[in-house]
Amino acid sequence: MDSTARRKELAAFIRSRRERLSPHTAGLNPGPRRRTPGLRREEVAQLSGVSVTWYTWLEQARNIRVSRQVLDAVADTLQLTPQERRHLMALSGVPLLTERKPVPLNPLFQRLLDELSPKPAYVISPCWDLLAWNQAHAALIGDPLQWPVDERNLLWLLFTHREMRSLLVDWHEDTQRLIAQYRAAAARHAGDPRFEQLTQTLCQASSEFRQGWAQHDIGTFEPARKEFDHPALGRLTLEYTKLIPDENSDVIVVIYLPADAQTRAKLPLLGDPTLLWPTVAGSLDPAT
Repeated sequence: MDSTARRKELAAFIRSRRERLSPHTAGLNPGPRRRTPGLRREEVAQLSGVSVTWYTWLEQARNIRVSRQVLDAVADTLQLTPQERRHLMALSGVPLLTERKPVPLNPLFQRLLDELSPKPAYVISPCWDLLAWNQAHAALIGDPLQWPVDERNLLWLLFTHREMRSLLVDWHEDTQRLIAQYRAAAARHAGDPRFEQLTQTLCQASSEFRQGWAQHDIGTFEPARKEFDHPALGRLTLEYTKLIPDENSDVIVVIYLPADAQTRAKLPLLGDPTLLWPTVAGSLDPAT
C-alpha cells in the first residue's frame, strides 16, 4: 500500500471509530440538538490535546507529520482496542513499541541465577526490563511469568501493581531513588525508542511517577538496603548490589543478600515453589 492509499485508509478508519463513539461514553454532554453521529472532530481534538486543524487534516488524509505520542492520545480518546491501536500505528507508519519480545540471553546467565538461589537474583536491561530471574526472586515479588511480557519491567510493576506498594516497606523512598537512576539512564540512551515509550506510558499510568519525573533528579546506582513485607515470610531485610558481566554488555545482574540473621534463616524458604504467591495488576493511582 503506497503512502497516499495508507493515509486514506487511516482517515477512513479513525472517522469510523469517531462516529461509533457516543458522547456519553466519552464523558461528554451530547446536548439537545445533535445531528453528528458519534463525536465531532473538534471534540476528539480537544480530548486528545491536539488542534482541530491538525485532526481535521488527519481525517482528510493530508500529508502531515504524526508522532507516536499524538497517535496514542487519539487512540485513547477513541477508546481503541489493542488490535485497533496496532492497526492505527501500522497505517500511520509508526511502530507500536508497547509490544516487546523477550531478549535472547546467554544461557550462562540463567545458570548463574539458579546457582545463586536461595538468594534472589535477576537480570535487567538498561531500562529495567526484567529479562531473567531465579526461583527465589519469583517467590519474593511474585512469578513474572504471570505477567504479559510488556509488563515485565520493574518500574512498571512498582508504579502500577498494588502489591508492590505493600511489599516494599519504604515504597516511596525506593521509587524516588529509582526514578532518579532511570532519568540518568534515559539520558545516556537519548533517542532510544524503548526509553521514550516506557517514560510516556509510565507518565500516563501513574501521577506519582509523573511527579517524580518532573523533579529532574539524577541518581546513580549504589548498593543499598531494602526491606520487604513478604505475604508469607514477613519482614525480609536485604542488601542488593549489581554486576555488569562485561564492558560490552547491556544487561545488569542484581543480587540480594541477607542483611540480618533472621532474613538469612528465611531465605531457604524462597526456594519453595508454593511461595509463588499470586499478584494481580492494579493501578496504584486509580484517578489517572
